[in-house]
Amino acid sequence: MARMLQALCIKEEAVKETGKINYVEIPAKDLEATKRFFGDAFGWTFVDYGPEYVAIENAGLDGGFFKSDNVATTDTGSVLVVLFSTDLEVTLEQVELSGGKIVKDIFPFPGGRRFHFSDPNGNEYAVWSEPNA
Repeated sequence: MARMLQALCIKEEAVKETGKINYVEIPAKDLEATKRFFGDAFGWTFVDYGPEYVAIENAGLDGGFFKSDNVATTDTGSVLVVLFSTDLEVTLEQVELSGGKIVKDIFPFPGGRRFHFSDPNGNEYAVWSEPNA
């Protein structure tokens, strides 16, 4: 898992290689609430492309949110977007203070520790850290 996550954080010029993950798009019922949450919780910034799409900036991997009533969760077989943190407890608290819901509290997994949360739309994400963090 750690190697996979490190591969996602490679230099920008390497990301634009054939077959490499380059962009992630996530459904969002409420784009304004989504921007507030991720801005407050993680410091992300956004570029608006009309009323139905917003691009993510400075999040480690390019992507965006599109207006949709669909929800991405592991219960429905969705891909899980996993973020990194150097201090898992502080990040968990920031997620909660920003309006996120913890759906799986901190637990160990091969390579470290992590927790899962949902954003204001109900989409599920995870945050991981090194075992000693």
